[in-house]
Amino acid sequence: MSVLSVSGLKTHFFTRDGVVRAVDGVDFELDRGEVLGLVGESGSGKSVTGFSLLGLVDPPGKVVEGNILFCGQDLTTASQQHMQELRGSRIAMIFQDPMMTLNPVLRIDTQMIEAILAHEKLPRKVAWTRARDGLAQVGIPSPEQRLRAYPHQLSGGMRQRVAIAIAFLNNPDLLIADEPTTALDVTIQAQIVHVAQTLCRERGTALIWITHDLAVVAGLADRIAVMYAGRIVEAGATDQIIDHPRHPYTVGLLGSVPSANRRGQRLAQIPGMTPNMLSLPNGCAFQERCTRGDELCRGDVDATFDEAGGYVRCFHPHGSEAGA
Repeated sequence: MSVLSVSGLKTHFFTRDGVVRAVDGVDFELDRGEVLGLVGESGSGKSVTGFSLLGLVDPPGKVVEGNILFCGQDLTTASQQHMQELRGSRIAMIFQDPMMTLNPVLRIDTQMIEAILAHEKLPRKVAWTRARDGLAQVGIPSPEQRLRAYPHQLSGGMRQRVAIAIAFLNNPDLLIADEPTTALDVTIQAQIVHVAQTLCRERGTALIWITHDLAVVAGLADRIAVMYAGRIVEAGATDQIIDHPRHPYTVGLLGSVPSANRRGQRLAQIPGMTPNMLSLPNGCAFQERCTRGDELCRGDVDATFDEAGGYVRCFHPHGSEAGA
């Protein structure tokens, strides 16, 4: 049984100006120990998808349709109390800003120990030992000393490591990482990715890594799902997506990544801007920015599946006879 199975998920925001379909029919599955890279531009709906899974969508947003099966249980019908019990124990999240996890006026040991005792009845000394070991596992030197520190006394990379350690304290079945390395330099970014990947492999935790950067998930994820305007437009094994992208939007994202193979050449740009989510065009939302768009794209497009289990939502995908 999959750790997570999402089908037909729709999360809409009911504003004064109209309905924003932030997530508009998302489907994917995730097995134990598997890493899924959820990729897309700002406003594509990837972060809202993560918050929807955790039941953290605030008004005027609401999950209006679909199922979120976590270890066989539908979270869309779960009570708020049950969701609070799951969050931080069986489902955890790492935010882009570690200060969304850390309280600036409490020492690290206080915060980590309380995160353990909130879900387990343990002697405080046992919880302290687990907190210390948790910091050591994410590569923090002198963990006893760091436990006595306040968040402002740590660097940005160190704070993010603490946030990761807290996320893994209760051995969650599912971890959602929402662009946790965006504000870090490349070296620290690589270290954080390695730490998260290693812990997931060792503990069998399923990981959803949300990012706008395909280069980050290329060496991290087992599978990639590319989001655009609230929908997954292409999904498949990482090698397949990176080496043989089919959706024009995926091709555009990869073309905008610096590469040693194109040294001295200008980066490719995706023309135009992301569409207004209040007034999406009929059919494919990418049609106005797509060099392959035509009248056919104004109709509803169903996903086309391949033998490897991947799929693309496009009338004129790359590699097809019609769109090649």
